Amino acid sequence: MSLIDRLKKEAVLANASRASSTTVFGTGANTPMPSGAATPVVHGGITTPDPEKTLEGHYHPYMTWKTGIMGLVASIGGLMFGYDTGQISGFLAMDEFLQHFGEYNAATGEYFFSNVRSGLLVGMLNIGNLCGALLAAPLADRVGRKPSITTWAFIYTIGVVVQISAVEKWYQVVIGRWAGGLGVGALSVLVPLYLSETAPTHNRGTITCLYQLFVTLGILFANIINFGTEGLYSTAAWRIAMGIDFLWALSLGIGMLFFPESPKHNYRNGNHIGAAHTMSRLLGTDVAHPTVTKEIVEMASKLSAEHAGGPPSWNEIFTGPRMLYRTLLGISIMSFQQLTGANFFFYYGTTVFAATGLSNPYVTQIILGAVNVFCTFPGLYFVAKFSRRKCLFWGALWMSACFLAFASLGTFALDQDQPTNTPRVGAAMIVFACLFIASFASTWGPMSWGESAALYPARYRATSMALATSANWVFNFALAFCTPFVTRRIGFRYGYVFAACCAVMAGTTWFFQIESQGRSLEELDTMYVLGVKPWGSENWKAEKEEEEEEEEEGMVDRVALETGKEAGEKVDEMVERRKDEMGIRKA
Repeated sequence: MSLIDRLKKEAVLANASRASSTTVFGTGANTPMPSGAATPVVHGGITTPDPEKTLEGHYHPYMTWKTGIMGLVASIGGLMFGYDTGQISGFLAMDEFLQHFGEYNAATGEYFFSNVRSGLLVGMLNIGNLCGALLAAPLADRVGRKPSITTWAFIYTIGVVVQISAVEKWYQVVIGRWAGGLGVGALSVLVPLYLSETAPTHNRGTITCLYQLFVTLGILFANIINFGTEGLYSTAAWRIAMGIDFLWALSLGIGMLFFPESPKHNYRNGNHIGAAHTMSRLLGTDVAHPTVTKEIVEMASKLSAEHAGGPPSWNEIFTGPRMLYRTLLGISIMSFQQLTGANFFFYYGTTVFAATGLSNPYVTQIILGAVNVFCTFPGLYFVAKFSRRKCLFWGALWMSACFLAFASLGTFALDQDQPTNTPRVGAAMIVFACLFIASFASTWGPMSWGESAALYPARYRATSMALATSANWVFNFALAFCTPFVTRRIGFRYGYVFAACCAVMAGTTWFFQIESQGRSLEELDTMYVLGVKPWGSENWKAEKEEEEEEEEEGMVDRVALETGKEAGEKVDEMVERRKDEMGIRKA
């Protein structure tokens, strides 16, 4: 029995079990037919829209509750990342943490962190992140995305145990942060990968961006908890913040057990019906809905094309069809997310704003964290409604301008010996820092994860994403470790480095990145292989003969209504035609 026949049988059984009331195929059970919808046609007990209509004539919810809950639970992996990022900034300025893990200056009678020690305490997490990101891909391809996420969430708790049990050995905290980083790094690959492969095409961008929203929530939660505990005169000042890490890890690890495997992974491993069921449940339709069928056909086409090329090898992420271009672009996008300079504020913000004369820099960190969270919500709207290339382009230019102003004020206007003598300059610097965070949170923060995941075909996606995310962690560590040394040498001039990086980011986005808004992962793969010009990609449409185009559009609608050998032959015909388009048909 062909796959389409099996999908049709599943749909018949599902509809037979419902009440006899007429429903619209794609809107969900007992949902009234929208005004102006296509006339229903009943075949074998299945109520469907008119098969002569294109996909625009079929209805389904923009987002089902299952899709939303799936995105929220999986994105706890981002919250773990953000929480670890935010809490270390407060620890470095916390008296109790300094007394247990800092160095004592006999001349002043105070504890302090040397550049090396503070760099390792902050940056060793990123070394663990790098290792975890590289290890995540092979496991995800072998056992699946879902069980991998659960496994790495529990590995993360090992690092938390090592850190929270430290008393005086600063290197025990460093080792614990490295172990915890293994989990965070692996999840930074697996969560965006899972979300991009599981979410329906029309809301993939929004769902994937939830990861970054939770990163920002994690940073804000850490800032608030640090503010509430920094005045305690015991190890609870920092152990409370560390202990909450268990809550996030257990919520993610256990929560993922209730969600399905990625349909892309299922399909590639032979579970075709399971893939179709997952897609239909998250879309809010039956398994034979044209949108589900269309993606199944595209996955079949791509998988058939990949099989024609033989088993994959790791070097194909550089030698495959336009893969060198895409691999380097993915590395660039994820590296640039760090080179924006956002973590300059999140890692060392407490120290930076203390230098502007603020009496309680923890408050400023909370303000920045709140701006980061609330400005991510517009980013979720932008990614769904506007060109992602343009959002990234203008966001990069805006951040560049903000860092130019921040660096100039700090270098030429702020009294660095007595910052309290120039309070207005300090206030202006905070304003530009907030404007920078607002731009980052609504563009590069959330969009870079989704755009990186959309670059690659399924054959190389996990490995390529691991490499791109590893680049992110390399620069994350470099900035975390080097920032104390750099700022003590050049001070606020450091901001000019980030301003220049943001300007380069804008050019890279405009000239090299294809528009992904509203396109399936398979369609984006075709666009990159065909060498579509990025600046014309927003309006690109595959060139086909008019009769062929009409036939393919009609087939996606009819395939759920046809039975037997005819439907299977039509699917095979489309797969072969798309293989010809990709130029990979064997002689």
